[in-house]
Amino acid sequence: MHENWQVVIPEKRLKARVKELAEEISAYYRGKELTVVAILSGSLIFLGDLVKSLSLDVKIEVIKATSYGNGMRPQGEVRLETPGKMTAAGQDVLILDDIVDTGRTLEAVQKFLRARRPKSLKTCALLSKPARREVSVKVDFLGFEIEDRFVVGYGLDYAGKFRSLPFIAALPDPSLVIRHSSSQ
Repeated sequence: MHENWQVVIPEKRLKARVKELAEEISAYYRGKELTVVAILSGSLIFLGDLVKSLSLDVKIEVIKATSYGNGMRPQGEVRLETPGKMTAAGQDVLILDDIVDTGRTLEAVQKFLRARRPKSLKTCALLSKPARREVSVKVDFLGFEIEDRFVVGYGLDYAGKFRSLPFIAALPDPSLVIRHSSSQ
């Protein structure tokens, strides 16, 4: 099934860049304890690979942000959910996101966490699509800037599918892909 994918970022390049990001983050936070807040569900694979390469004491928190539903475009309002009480007060916090598209999800998470009064708040994103930006958000550590294409793999999905691809790929015609994958 993977032979028809247009690979945007191959697996080897992804792994190398995540390791580089871990080195940059480790150098920036050297000697500090870091709280990483991962935005679910797209950043889970990125989170796992990144924290394994950090040379820091790391606390992991998660926040679920939904805006896409089952479509290829954000559906408007960003909804946030936490599995419990999130304590960011007085901590060095790094938000981890899979992709910054319109910027609305990241803006909502930043606002939510700033209200909890962290010692510092920075952001790391694997991908950024500046052509789609609707709000200005700062990304302090960035993996890759990409063109305005809908991508899947390495945690990113379309209607809950394709997260397990080991590379980032442009989504082919969704109707063909969904029909093909559901007939297997």
